[in-house]
Amino acid sequence: MRNILAALLIAAGAPALATGLEIDIEGEANGTVTIDLFEDVAPAHVEQITTLAEQGAYDGVVFHRVIDGFMAQTGDVEFGKLEGGNMRAAGSGSSDLPDLEAEFSSEPFEAGVIGMARSQSPDSANSQFFIMFDAGPHLNGQYTVVGKVTNGMDVVNAIKRGTGGNGAVVGQPDVMTAVRVTD
Repeated sequence: MRNILAALLIAAGAPALATGLEIDIEGEANGTVTIDLFEDVAPAHVEQITTLAEQGAYDGVVFHRVIDGFMAQTGDVEFGKLEGGNMRAAGSGSSDLPDLEAEFSSEPFEAGVIGMARSQSPDSANSQFFIMFDAGPHLNGQYTVVGKVTNGMDVVNAIKRGTGGNGAVVGQPDVMTAVRVTD
C-alpha cells in the first residue's frame, strides 16, 4: 500500500517518500541500526519487508548465519524467533506472504548494503535478508539489493559471528528485538 501511495504522489509531481527501517539489536551487538530502503530499485521487496515489519514479524528474530568479512543474515520469521523458534531450522523458513520475483539492479554489494536472501531460484526471496560487512562483488546482479545502513554500522560490525563454512551461529545468537518502519 505504501508503494502505491508513493507512486501516486510521484506521478502527481510530489517528492518521493523515503522509507527506512530502524532495527534494535541485542546480544554481542547492542544498539540501533538505521536503514534507507531503496523503493526505486526494488519496490516489491521493500513493500514485503515493510509489511512484515509493520506486522511485528521481525521482532525477536535472530541473526542465524553470520560470516566474518562477508555478511549477517536474519529475517526467518517462521523458524528464527528467539522465543519459540526452531534454531536448527533457522534459515530455512519464510513468511506467509508469497515469494518475490527478483529485482536485480546495478547497485553494488558493498559494506552496509542490505540484500534479500534466496534459495537457488532467483525468484525465491521472501522474508530473509542480509547486511554486508564488506564488499561482495560476486553477488552483484545475482541478489536483490533493498537498502543500505545509514547509521549504526558499528552495531552491525559487532554482531556475533557464526562458525564453519556456512556461518551458523552457535549458542546465543544476536536478535532483532524490534524493527520499525520509518518515513
